[in-house]
Amino acid sequence: MSIAEVNRTLTGILGKENVVTAQEDLICYSFDATAGLPEHLPDLLVTPTSTEQVAEIVKVARRYKLPIYPRGSGTNLSGGTVPLKGGIVLSLLKMNKILEIDRDNLTATVQPGVIIRTLNNAVAPHGLLYPPDPGSMATATMGGSVAECSGGLRGLKYGVTRDYVMGLEVVLASGEIVRFGGKTVKNVTAYDMVRLFTGSEGTLGIITEILVRLIPAPEARETMLATFGDLASAGRSITGIIQSKVIPATMEIMDRVTMETVENYARIGLPTEAEAILLVEVDGIPEVVRREAAAVREVINRNGGTVKSAASEEERDQLWAARRAALPALARKRPTTILEDATVPRSKITEMLLAIQEIGRRHNLTIGTFGHAGDGNLHPTILTDSRDEEEMERVHRAVDEIFKTALALGGTLSGEHGIGMAKARYLPWELGDQGVQVLQKIKEALDPEGLLNPGKMVPLCPNIRVNDTGSRREGRL
Repeated sequence: MSIAEVNRTLTGILGKENVVTAQEDLICYSFDATAGLPEHLPDLLVTPTSTEQVAEIVKVARRYKLPIYPRGSGTNLSGGTVPLKGGIVLSLLKMNKILEIDRDNLTATVQPGVIIRTLNNAVAPHGLLYPPDPGSMATATMGGSVAECSGGLRGLKYGVTRDYVMGLEVVLASGEIVRFGGKTVKNVTAYDMVRLFTGSEGTLGIITEILVRLIPAPEARETMLATFGDLASAGRSITGIIQSKVIPATMEIMDRVTMETVENYARIGLPTEAEAILLVEVDGIPEVVRREAAAVREVINRNGGTVKSAASEEERDQLWAARRAALPALARKRPTTILEDATVPRSKITEMLLAIQEIGRRHNLTIGTFGHAGDGNLHPTILTDSRDEEEMERVHRAVDEIFKTALALGGTLSGEHGIGMAKARYLPWELGDQGVQVLQKIKEALDPEGLLNPGKMVPLCPNIRVNDTGSRREGRL
């Protein structure tokens, strides 16, 4: 087998314009948004425009025993789209049509390359909303979001991606095309295959069409900025707001390191003298919004915080832009940004915040913490330089401690970023060896040759034919 032969075969199926082999054009597909992980050039990039073409590509990959890596915009933060063993990167960006907006059934049907914000812009004139909103929603695709089961700022009240996926079309490792789910509100037929493929990170099949649930957009909302003199007070407020029977649409936290960095980046007037801030938004019908906002203010004041509401839509948009700028702002501070995704029960949020702060001190590292405080999903972000081997050793020890602490508090390795290659080695800590073996059995049943996104979530299958002659670099700056 030669790559030239594979190239000729795929070109015959897709056309020359949809097959890329030039190394300089493949470089940007050797990594994704995850820092500090190995990079590897794929042998080819293919850009299909239909489900049938995807199925043919999979059959070619199977014939030549080549690994195949589904990819959207590459915004994932788990190393989930890195082509570890060469082979074929299958970009779904050209499959970007909104196929249907069904107002009667409150659903939308989309191809995987549709950008999340594009979908919301399309349904907004109908008074509808697709709630999942990862920080990268302006560039992230629906297919990638479903494959990773991404969360986002509205996860506290509205849930994550899996709560909105009603049906999927999937190309299996055999090249067969299957459909699961549908528009019915109730569907308990057989195994829940829609849930299985949602969050499977491209390891079980390639998603080519997605049916999602929409909801009516809220009538009113109020956004509040709360300021605290210490992390513990912020943590107590988070717990207190939930205990007061208020479930905000969004409740986000930023510590002082993050705030200072964002303010230097965005210049919107954040209170950088504070140790922590909460951004809280309640939504719904106007009467409920007023009542819940009053309850939120009461809890914050009781815990020693100060709170003010956004006076205009422009001010609200500035606050949320500041929160979404947390990662890009932190990334400007040092050459390498290690963003983690530790998640704990809401009642343990204060303990986790203080533990992260102490881990940073003990390992002499700068850690900025922000995240979705209301659902316990924190993003401790270590600012470092992958060229400094000694510092990176401290980073690795700190990351181990962060995950051990989260698990000890009853938490999980990932609330929304997925496992990919970045966290695969930690899986036995949470699932045990037997749990990991269950994952492997599912993988082997649906992808017996291990061709779909190998090296992610479960160990590499020994059967695939790989090309290890491509460029490989340890850690991207």
